[in-house]
Amino acid sequence: MSVIDILRLGPVMPVLVIDELDQAVPLARALVAGGIRVLEVTLRTPVALDAVRAMCAAVPEAVVGVGTITSPQDLADSKAAGAVFGVSPGLTASLLEAARQTGLPLLPGTMTPSDVMTARAAGLTACKLFPAAVAGGLGMLKALYGPFADMVFCPTGGIDAASAPQYLALPNVACVGGSWLAPKALVQAGDWPAITALAKAASRLR
Repeated sequence: MSVIDILRLGPVMPVLVIDELDQAVPLARALVAGGIRVLEVTLRTPVALDAVRAMCAAVPEAVVGVGTITSPQDLADSKAAGAVFGVSPGLTASLLEAARQTGLPLLPGTMTPSDVMTARAAGLTACKLFPAAVAGGLGMLKALYGPFADMVFCPTGGIDAASAPQYLALPNVACVGGSWLAPKALVQAGDWPAITALAKAASRLR
């Protein structure tokens, strides 16, 4: 699947920080049970890549990607762990080249029109707007639509259940990224039914 195909599988892509490996599979199952299949596991904890491996093996219906990719090695490690896409907070020439070499679809972070132009010149048609709220949010996305109507975005950063519908109503937004689907307190408590309920609500946002 292309990045755009992946982004269009659902209205919300949860941004997941997994502290304990035994949380990975039940968390993935809870989100998928709520209708959320595309999962971004961030490289913010030591168990992140092992979590990706576990999710891919135990929950094949999940589309698991890796976020917080900042180097070519991160990209290679993510593909080796079984990730089907990568997400980066930014965009560099070395990341672009690594994405080409590994064949792993990359969703790069952009914040300015120049960032978008760089991604577009590299042949990419989908970007993350990050951090969305700081980068101008709805106003920035509306402004970008004029010169870049062929680009689609996944705004991430500062978006919640209340603001997500406003973003999803824009023609250049394929989905939004957010951490509210897997609050740390619920994950630590193992309250998987509550997370499934949050996922069900999110899956109905569009």
